[in-house]
Amino acid sequence: MRIALGVEYDGSSYFGWQSQPDGRTVQDVLQKALSQIAGEPVVIIAAGRTDTGVHALEQVIHFDTQAIRPLTAWIRGANALLPSGVAVLWAHAVDDEFHARFSAQARSYRYNLFCRPVRSALQYGKVGWFHQDLNVEKMHEAAQFLLGEHDFSAFRASECQAKSPIKTMTHLSVGQQGGLICVDLSANAFLHHMVRNIVGCLVYVGNGKHEPQWMQQILEGRDRSRAAPTFAPDGLYLRRISYDPKWKLPQIK
Repeated sequence: MRIALGVEYDGSSYFGWQSQPDGRTVQDVLQKALSQIAGEPVVIIAAGRTDTGVHALEQVIHFDTQAIRPLTAWIRGANALLPSGVAVLWAHAVDDEFHARFSAQARSYRYNLFCRPVRSALQYGKVGWFHQDLNVEKMHEAAQFLLGEHDFSAFRASECQAKSPIKTMTHLSVGQQGGLICVDLSANAFLHHMVRNIVGCLVYVGNGKHEPQWMQQILEGRDRSRAAPTFAPDGLYLRRISYDPKWKLPQIK
């Protein structure tokens, strides 16, 4: 049978999502725990990979197993075996046609940015940091140039393996919540480092190095070398993976 899980994790202690020989990835610790519950090797497929230091509020995975277990076993049993920084939120039996990656219709991310002259000790690893105040209004204005279907080559890492740089950005906003600047993004899919590269450019606009229209020039130029450096992973969170309601996956509020 095929099981889908919603997973939350703190990426600070892991070398990203994707399995590696040393076993220090989120996929590795999760597969180990699920294999113990199943009593057989379990290989999991995720909706998307996250880099070293990137967190997830709700990653979605699926796996196939011959083991018959109550859904609560995949939640409570796995959580009893997982490190404190990884937790299964929900479990749901799905049809064999469901695929965590290929059935996904959209992905949503948030980047939390902390601005003050000195870094935060209490929020270390959980937020990005910039040493000056930023103009949130201009950052939001710049972000709007990225809405719609575009070639996002200017925001694509050189090692990106995506077949096409053309993606559709359905939502991109920059706002203030408490002491944080929050960048919220939704798209049908994202390129490698795309969010962090966008955030880097938004920071250039926010600190006055460029006007908001510069974002449009960078987008249309399709030249990664003209854009800002890749911003730190610390404040990046995979927020949600969206699927067709027919799969009846649980919704985390």
